[in-house]
Amino acid sequence: MQFCGLYLRRDYLYCIEGSINAASARGYMVAQSPWFTDSLTIYPSRYRQVAHFNVTHRRRQAFYALPSAERAFLSGPPFNFLATLDKVDDAIDQNAKIAAQILESGLQSFGLEKEPPDGAADWRGTATKIDLDKAKTTIRQLYRDWSAEGAGERDASYASVIGDLIEAFANVIDKGDIRVLVPGAGLGRLVLELSRQGYDVEGNEIAWHALVASNWILNQTEAAQQYSLYPFAFDFSNVISRADQLRVVKIPDIHPANVLAASKVASSKRAFDRMKMTAGDFAEIYGIPKHENKFDAVATSFFLDTAPNVIKYIQTVHNCLKPGGVWTNSGPLLWHWADRVPTDDHVPSNQLIHGHVELSVEEVLMLVRSQGFTVDDKGLQDEGFYIQNPNSMLRSNYILSHWVARKVS
Repeated sequence: MQFCGLYLRRDYLYCIEGSINAASARGYMVAQSPWFTDSLTIYPSRYRQVAHFNVTHRRRQAFYALPSAERAFLSGPPFNFLATLDKVDDAIDQNAKIAAQILESGLQSFGLEKEPPDGAADWRGTATKIDLDKAKTTIRQLYRDWSAEGAGERDASYASVIGDLIEAFANVIDKGDIRVLVPGAGLGRLVLELSRQGYDVEGNEIAWHALVASNWILNQTEAAQQYSLYPFAFDFSNVISRADQLRVVKIPDIHPANVLAASKVASSKRAFDRMKMTAGDFAEIYGIPKHENKFDAVATSFFLDTAPNVIKYIQTVHNCLKPGGVWTNSGPLLWHWADRVPTDDHVPSNQLIHGHVELSVEEVLMLVRSQGFTVDDKGLQDEGFYIQNPNSMLRSNYILSHWVARKVS
């Protein structure tokens, strides 16, 4: 079912497809996933409120608990600590303006009222700590995927994946004939970049926080560098300078519709017909006969370790790939389900019925081969950062496993 009502103008980049037969897009989003309405509660008032309280209010309380002489010393030049907190408050307010834009876009797209009508469940103010953490992560992901400064991070993984597909389909004249699936599409940058190559690309995402943010960045922004974002304003530890902490980036670094329309590729499909997104669980949507042998390629970046059951993910990729189809992968193995139990907030217990397992890179490659693929192991890639401040004193550097598999004919 295509939820084309989400994108009302013909120049919008993609439609969202649902994985079940729902009466409407609104009914699907609200009735089928409490995560969706929870995700909207953090945009914008809760984000602003909680950020001010946790980031600056508590620090002001701690500061005023210092002896008066020390307060006076740190309040004036060259430290100006209270002025720094004021600047961080300003940065939070600016980020909250972006959150407000995402909220407005999400409400309009899914046909929701800002204030629930009489008798309807009130979704406002019900966000949990997990939802708020996801909101902060989404702000950082906007930096990674949609700022010029984030190019190094995303290219460390995206460039190899894109390069693999360019090599695999170099002899295909009409790139629009190549159907590519991008599970775990996040904020949509890899989907866009593959579409710019001329391929017919379908992204898939389960997280509503990412879906509403990608809808906004891809379909609602009007120009490159339209918004100012402060991705590291919350960070008070491992800070080299306040200028690093309060660094502003402009998003989006490119205007998605303009660059897609300007792409000079050999493709029979219109630029705006080469992108769409599905909302829902990857294995549930693509593991069924409807999607058997449907795609020429699957591109995964920072995705495989999100699997509660990695065997199910591999079998799903095998199901939806055509015989001889290509699966290119780049990412770490930070198994997301390693420490989760069925009682965790926002984790449906049915997702853990079949358990979960954490494998090594060697074991993953053996498993992929055992499920009907040949594998070309490209080795380990260094410098795989993820939403990191490049000027921080503490940065987590992932080693990325890069390989290309082909479905055995």
